[in-house]
Amino acid sequence: MGKFESFAALHVPGDPVVLFNVWDAGSAKVAETAGARAIATGSASVATAHGYDDAEALPIELALANAERVVRAVSLPVSIDFEGGYSTDPDTAAANLAKLAATGAIGCNFEDQVIGADPRTVHPTADQAKRIAAMRAAVGPAFFINARIDLFITAKPEARDDAMVDAALVRAHAYADAGASGIFVPLLADLRLLARFCEGCPLPVNYMAFPGGPSAKQVAEAGVARISHGPFPHMAALKHFEDAARAAFAE
Repeated sequence: MGKFESFAALHVPGDPVVLFNVWDAGSAKVAETAGARAIATGSASVATAHGYDDAEALPIELALANAERVVRAVSLPVSIDFEGGYSTDPDTAAANLAKLAATGAIGCNFEDQVIGADPRTVHPTADQAKRIAAMRAAVGPAFFINARIDLFITAKPEARDDAMVDAALVRAHAYADAGASGIFVPLLADLRLLARFCEGCPLPVNYMAFPGGPSAKQVAEAGVARISHGPFPHMAALKHFEDAARAAFAE
């Protein structure tokens, strides 16, 4: 079984693969040593590690070069957080994803949030589906496109309700029809709503763990097939570094 197939096979509802997100080749090697079954980057962590803000402020050339270094550093399948594909144009986004695939990555996250919008909002479903379809055509059938639905990120907590789950499921089906491999719903943390989404979603569901959120066991029981950790591993590493630095300077 190749890396594409083995990565896809890790996505089992109720027995999710855990991805402890990395940001460079060194952190990827640490994750592999610690027992990771696959490697995934987080865009915010990669950007911060390079001195940039999130939301595609990191130049695409650096994003691709970092992806290639991560792939070369480990023997595991590597998925790259590719934000919004660095273009709203389907053909350009598809060409960019083809460049990512050429690094040896076997998958990506691809979000439907409008990059840089204030207030934060999402692309129309049909427009996002067109970009996913173009990307699928560019990278072939095996590449794992994890389509991120950002409705729950862009909404206030009190708006994360059954109606929003319904809206997210409409997107999930459209993205599946366009060629997505999985669906990512960051900040959908209400276990009842998460279980309802998993039941209605046609693709494996990715949940993002965060401090104070439900446990891995709880979200597994809700039906998720993948648990990622987003920017939080990098944030914890930086906090440890800062604390150690402050202690050293205080001496």
